[in-house]
Amino acid sequence: MSDVHNPVGHHYIVEASGCDPEIISNVAKVQQILVKAAEVAGATVWAVSFHKFPPDGVSGVVVISESHLSIHTWPEYGYAAIDIYTCGNHVEPERGIEYAVEAFKASSSHITEMTRGIDEGDNIFFHSFVTWEEDHESD
Repeated sequence: MSDVHNPVGHHYIVEASGCDPEIISNVAKVQQILVKAAEVAGATVWAVSFHKFPPDGVSGVVVISESHLSIHTWPEYGYAAIDIYTCGNHVEPERGIEYAVEAFKASSSHITEMTRGIDEGDNIFFHSFVTWEEDHESD
């Protein structure tokens, strides 16, 4: 079929390495950064839930009207696993990712973008993905 519909959403999977352990072990800072990332992306925040796990890890989710942002951190490795899933075309998830990676002071990131809910007009949905790496300069 030649009738291809717009995808339902975009899902970014971010592996942020070399993060500042003091930032990614602080539940209040992680929450503040992820909420701000949603706002920078142009999303509408609906609910926020974060928790610190002993000894240092932080997990949390920001529910947005366009879907969600989530994070799990491992300060002992300087590592943060970030997911941003958005539906619609009015948000800019890439801007939110850039903000979060910079705020966590990551030295590098490995990013996979999945285009989800692709439909060729037959209501059988599939996804496609592209992956890239970025090195980040520290100030």
